[in-house]
Amino acid sequence: MTTAPDSPNQIMIRKLDSIFVLTDEEKQALTDLPVQIKNIKTNHDIVRVGDQPAQCCFIVEGFTCVYKVSIEGKRQIMALHVPGDIADLQSLHLRVLDINIASISPCKLGFIQHKDLNQLFERHPRLAGVFWRETLIYASIFREWLLNIGQREAYSRIAHIICELMLRLKAVGLVENNTFHMPVTQAEIADATGMTPVHVNRVFQALRSDGLIQTDKSRMTIPDWIKIQQAGEFDPLYLHIEKDAAS
Repeated sequence: MTTAPDSPNQIMIRKLDSIFVLTDEEKQALTDLPVQIKNIKTNHDIVRVGDQPAQCCFIVEGFTCVYKVSIEGKRQIMALHVPGDIADLQSLHLRVLDINIASISPCKLGFIQHKDLNQLFERHPRLAGVFWRETLIYASIFREWLLNIGQREAYSRIAHIICELMLRLKAVGLVENNTFHMPVTQAEIADATGMTPVHVNRVFQALRSDGLIQTDKSRMTIPDWIKIQQAGEFDPLYLHIEKDAAS
């Protein structure tokens, strides 16, 4: 399996380059961006509703999720973040956060001060557009998740999320021979799809029986990419990944 590069900024650069081809000068500017690295454990809140952070964080290793909790204490996972993603980019422009972001696996995070990002955008205006594109793509993913939860059957719903995660990981070089690390539990899939853990377990069994996935602990393999795309009604357009960067 391919692993995250040694320099933590490089995984973020690879992600941004997958959605907007960067120049060498822009890559160097991102490489030089000051970053504070923190390691956190599973199920740890990174930011909470009501926080007013002065920094953004990107995922170097591990997975995080965006979630909210109802009055009854029920959790809805609204997004998953993979290495390279900037989890709370909206904090650059929204004074108070209205979401929670938590780790769902052991994570290594890179924290960037807002002032350093704003200075970067002043020196390299095109990069401001790249980060804005990143924000718009997160909104596009949110719309697709809304369709997924609201209108697709359970089998297609989960197949679709698997397809999405594989392509997002492939864009940053973390897929090899259609195999990737997926440390998302079935309980977390349930919270992301509006299903019960029991129902999720049955769907995973069906996907295995139909030869669409193979699992070994947290490793997942997709034996037939075409078939799982069909099962998930998956069209990658909404991810807006540049073809050359994703290949």
